[in-house]
Order: sequence, then C-alpha cells, then structure tokens
Amino acid sequence: MTTYPSPSGGRRKAPTTDRSWLVVFFVGLALWGLTVVVTFATGNANLLPTLVLLGSFLVPVTFVTWSYDRLGGGSALTPRRILTAFLVGGTLGVLGASVLESYFLHPSVWMYVGVGLIEEGVKLAALWLMALRLTNYTRRDGMVLGAAVGFGFAALESSGYALTALVTVKGLSLTDLVQTEILRGLLAPFGHGLWTAILGAVLFSTAARGGRPRLTPVLLGSYLGVAVLHSLWDSMHGIAIALALKLTGSDWQWRLIDTGYLPQLTQSQANLILVFQIAGWVVISAAAILWLRGLVRSPKVSVPASAGAVAPAQH
Repeated sequence: MTTYPSPSGGRRKAPTTDRSWLVVFFVGLALWGLTVVVTFATGNANLLPTLVLLGSFLVPVTFVTWSYDRLGGGSALTPRRILTAFLVGGTLGVLGASVLESYFLHPSVWMYVGVGLIEEGVKLAALWLMALRLTNYTRRDGMVLGAAVGFGFAALESSGYALTALVTVKGLSLTDLVQTEILRGLLAPFGHGLWTAILGAVLFSTAARGGRPRLTPVLLGSYLGVAVLHSLWDSMHGIAIALALKLTGSDWQWRLIDTGYLPQLTQSQANLILVFQIAGWVVISAAAILWLRGLVRSPKVSVPASAGAVAPAQH
C-alpha cells in the first residue's frame, strides 16, 4: 500500500479501496444478530446494554471506517482525532442539544424548525472544537471529521430511542427495541453523519482560505440549509399525514381535526402516508447527497493552518 508523509511527520496511506469497513459491518452485524437470538432465548436483561450498543453503533462506526479508509496523503487527521470526534464530539452534541431543546422548544408547528437549528448548531460547534490546532485544512478532511461527529451524535441518539422503545406500558418489549434499531440503522447513513459532513466540508474550505476555522456567509448559509433538511426530515411524518388527508380525507375526519383531534385513519390512508413519508425522505437524502457530491468535485484549497495565506487551487 502506498504511503505519504503526513503534516505531523508520520506516514499516511493513499486513497484506497480497502474493504475493512465491510469486515467491521459484517462482524458487527453477526455479533448483534447473535445477541438478539441469545437475548430472546434466555430473557437475560443483562444483555440489553450489549444489544442496544451494538445495534446503535454498528452503522455509524461502519461509515466512519469507510470514510477514514478514503483519506489520502497529506491528511492532518489521525485515528485518535477521529475517535475523539466520534465519542467526545458526538457526546457534546447530544448534551448540548438536550439542554437547549429543553429550555427553548415547546410543542408547536415550529418545533421541528427549532430542532434542526439547535442540533445542527451544536454539531457544528462540536466539529469546530475538534478541528482546532490542525496543521492544515482540506475539504476531504472536513467531510470525514464532520461525518465522525455526526455519526457519533447519531449513535448516541439511536441508543436513547432504542431504550425508549424498550419500555412500554405493557412492560419491556424486545421486539420494539429490535425494530427501532433496524429502522434507525437503515436511516443512519442519510441523517446526522451526512449533514455534518457537508458542514465539515464548508468549514474546512473557509479554514483553508483563511488559515483557521471562521464564520463566513457561506458557512452560515450552509448551516441554515442543512438545518432545513433536518427539519423537513423530522417533520416528514406530519407532512405525509397532512398530504394524505388533503387528498383522501372525509368530512367526519375534517370535523375531528377542527376540534383538535387526529381522526382514525383507514388502511389505505395509512399506506398512502407511508408512501409519502418514504418519498419525502428519499428526496431529502438525494438533495443532501448531491450537495455533498458537488462539494467533493469542486476545486480543492489547502494551506498550513499557520500560514494564513490563500493556497492555489489543487485539482
């Protein structure tokens, strides 16, 4: 495998088609599946933390490994910094979001907008902290470090959702826990990790031009754009219900809505809501992927962090 000197004096591998992420995924998936089987078979509550952690961290860790394997020569990122971004950055993001949302958000039609602004803001702040004192900044490094923070946030958040699903009014439900982890795992690549990777690319682009991370109109606009995508994602179920009832709602259903109650849906309406929700998620994911793809293909700028000068574009 070809290696290149890194800014920190070590050796860094070139971009590669290494398949270590596949090993991480399939070994992790096998361990999670075995844990599911043993937990159902024995009813051992001591296995619940293992089940939750394996299911919640499997996909995020896989994608962070995949991202790291594609870093090239000249990267300032080390495994230690990426691991720190995943664990520390993700934890700081979750804690910051929890505090701010508890103080500033209340049930309303605008709540999802607030969630998007807060969660993307705290992840950007955590990413900014993780990016300090780097020897140089490149857009690719920003994507990888941003993905690490975002996927760390997603893994911890999924753990919370899994535990919440476990506890029901009828007692502990392993079925609900497993279903929640499967759904969260399938959706994980298109959420927090992707959105924070976009912010990382923009943040590091501005840092490359100025020698250090800084707030610019482009970064602020990107933050607002990612927050909108986040808000639409979270609110897509409600949007799907509104669209389905708009198209198929009957008079008695609208009368219940006017009095503040959500009417019972027919099976065809429930199916239509699911179709609208999935279609909305697909559109949002496609927009984010195309956005990130455009950043990957744009001209690259990189300068040492201490230089403070504009480097020539490298193609």
